[in-house]
Amino acid sequence: MENYIVSARKYRPSTFDSVVGQKALTATLKNAVATGRLAHSYLFCGSRGVGKTSCARIFAKTINCEHRTPEGEACNECESCRAFNSGTSMNIIELDAASNNGIDDMRSLIEQVQIPPSRGRYRVFIVDEVHMLSTAAFNSFLKTLEEPPSYVVFILATTEKHKIIPTILSRCQIYDFHRITIDDMIDHLEYVARQEGITTERSALNVIARKADGAMRDALSIFDQVAASSRGNITYQATLDNLNILDYEYCNRLLECFLAGKVLDSWMIYKEIRDRGFDSQFFVNSLAGYMRDLMVAREPSTLVLLEASQEARQAMATEAQKCSPDFLYRAMSLLNDADLNYRTASNKQFLVELTLAKICQLCSPSPADGSSDEGQPLGPIAARQGAAPAPTPQDAPTPSPSPVASPTVVAEPPGPSRPYAAPGRTAARPHPNLTLNVPNISIRQSQEEKTAAPDSAPASSGRSQAYTPQMMEAEWRRFIDTHPKEHLLITAMRAVELKRAGESDEWIVEVGNQVNYDTLATHQPALTQALRDALVNDHVALQLQLVEKGDDRSTLNDRELVGVMLNETPMLRRFIEDLKLNLS
Repeated sequence: MENYIVSARKYRPSTFDSVVGQKALTATLKNAVATGRLAHSYLFCGSRGVGKTSCARIFAKTINCEHRTPEGEACNECESCRAFNSGTSMNIIELDAASNNGIDDMRSLIEQVQIPPSRGRYRVFIVDEVHMLSTAAFNSFLKTLEEPPSYVVFILATTEKHKIIPTILSRCQIYDFHRITIDDMIDHLEYVARQEGITTERSALNVIARKADGAMRDALSIFDQVAASSRGNITYQATLDNLNILDYEYCNRLLECFLAGKVLDSWMIYKEIRDRGFDSQFFVNSLAGYMRDLMVAREPSTLVLLEASQEARQAMATEAQKCSPDFLYRAMSLLNDADLNYRTASNKQFLVELTLAKICQLCSPSPADGSSDEGQPLGPIAARQGAAPAPTPQDAPTPSPSPVASPTVVAEPPGPSRPYAAPGRTAARPHPNLTLNVPNISIRQSQEEKTAAPDSAPASSGRSQAYTPQMMEAEWRRFIDTHPKEHLLITAMRAVELKRAGESDEWIVEVGNQVNYDTLATHQPALTQALRDALVNDHVALQLQLVEKGDDRSTLNDRELVGVMLNETPMLRRFIEDLKLNLS
């Protein structure tokens, strides 16, 4: 019985024309051989499995061929070609720099360079994974690489060109190998299947090509694996089962659930996927990739970014027309957040289910916007359980539901004066242990946002519940406690004096310096709205007044305050030094 040879080795290119997906590059090499314009050093760069080492071997064999064909290929009949094909050629030396990366290995190579060819015109040295050489080895190689003997040609190959020092790059002709396209890989796999007598479906080969991620060697290895498991009949379903790939059919079903707002149906599909043995994070990443593919498939100009066959591209473009760009962007953002939070989540299944529910709400006709669904009822779930719909605020018009076939995403109200409390939130006073309903405040706002921000947040309704000054001060301190990361803001809030203007709901905020004044002015709308929601009174207003107080120690942080105390109290400094205390 003949020994089995894997396809990646059996069908390794032996001529320039048989190299897959690098036609422009191989044409350049053939022209260089035909015209005799050979450089003394080449650098082949590219990702794994794209043909760098194969092209180096073909190039080495061709320049030593005694009877090249008119097309510029090696004849495979002369003594030099036969010696190369049998692996006995003394003129072609291959070195793996990953395992021979020291200065002693490089000295041995330099010694071999001094030996002229016994037969043929050139001695060719192929150094694979050259980026693995040590710095000392690189430096010892520089002189030889720049001025080798006339009969020596160096071919360096690497997957990480950025790791090679510039002095090496400047001495080489650089050829960049690009990733092999899906169509080129499918065509080559069909050729291999015909040679091996294997029946295939083009959709199955498309799955294999996508899995290979631009590497022909990986595609042939996956092809052998699927062929072995399917006994020579490579079907689409057999390929999915063998490679454990999430079928796009699941993603299409999930998309229908998202557009229709069917939360529970999306959870059932997610359960099917888990029952098939798929990891939840793999599912999240696959769904995110599907949403990305829908985004690029919406426009004919970006359809080329979709790495798939022409039939698959057209099918994806049809599905993409059902979605708005805003929906796809928000869905990708939610899935990306789920991927980032997956590792630290204590209940990973709940994290994924919550993400699916949020995506379903993006096209829900509820008044909630898709980016902030805290406190919002899940419309489809509430309807299934017979729950009453959430009340609509009096000042907000009742939205009309949009048809499922043409979903729309509720747009955010323009302008910086948008209330920070989510629509539909009840006016009940929050529990003391709950965080106030305000967004994360960013200290780094642009000057345009500062200019556009109003002096105070507008009242969103007619709430006017009575409160005491003590309650106002308590809510002021609560805001400070619930935003510990906003250092500039809480420092400014701690340093002010809060005074009520008579019996009205207007409060005078006396600020001691310009820095604190600017900080509070920037975040005044958000702070005002938070206080209104906490006190259940929409008439609360803040008026900032700049009152210069000179040296105000309340604005100092702990380190600055300790420094002032040490300067003013030498005895305290000596006490700390005697006890060797560390106040840092």
